[in-house]
Amino acid sequence: MEDFTQFSTKALTFLRSLARNNRREWFQEHKGEYEEYLRHPMSLFIEEMDVRLADIAPEIIGSTKKSAFRIYRDVRFSKDKSPYKTHAACWFYHRDGGSGVGSEATHGGAGFYFQLSPRGCFCGAGIWMPPRPTLHRIRVAMVEDQSGWERIVLDRSFRRRFGDLDETGMLKRLPRGYAPDHPAGRWLRYTSLFVNRDVSMEDATSRRLPQVLAGHFQAATPMVRWINAATGLREASLR
Repeated sequence: MEDFTQFSTKALTFLRSLARNNRREWFQEHKGEYEEYLRHPMSLFIEEMDVRLADIAPEIIGSTKKSAFRIYRDVRFSKDKSPYKTHAACWFYHRDGGSGVGSEATHGGAGFYFQLSPRGCFCGAGIWMPPRPTLHRIRVAMVEDQSGWERIVLDRSFRRRFGDLDETGMLKRLPRGYAPDHPAGRWLRYTSLFVNRDVSMEDATSRRLPQVLAGHFQAATPMVRWINAATGLREASLR
């Protein structure tokens, strides 16, 4: 089997060129470069991270068929009709929860994310814009186990590494049914429970990328497992 080595700087060059020439005709002419510099290395990277996750959080998996995000944009409801994304990304997900993310998730859970882009690379962990029933279950768990949740996300080492939760889509007021002064109000306004951390371009294009991400993913595993437990997805000790 072929092993992952690294994402070449040619992958970033391709993405820069795609940003300038975001047209189907151009992409078809350069599809070989996409396959060689992005799609194939991404598959090898996902396989490498899946092996590492077997030791970190065996219930979280990487699939060469499901983890990589398609480069094609969904332009149905967007003013921007550019047909292609100008970044590459992948998602490592709970084996019992499905690989969907955000509105695509019917029973998705928390997991790990990586994004490669000439504008900056980053990794993340948690759950992004979950469906309403899933978000409701998480909020119920926050009320019942606020101390357990805060013990994880307010931990000093966790905050030094990841900072605050992502505030995208955060509610201005507490959800309906919760008093304005609810003790867990700080957390109930979030619509995503997700943290991220920048990955340097040097690390993103080096052989040590899997090792770097494994360290970040391991540090975020308690949060990912807390969220998954809230949604009914169990942790595992063996793959």
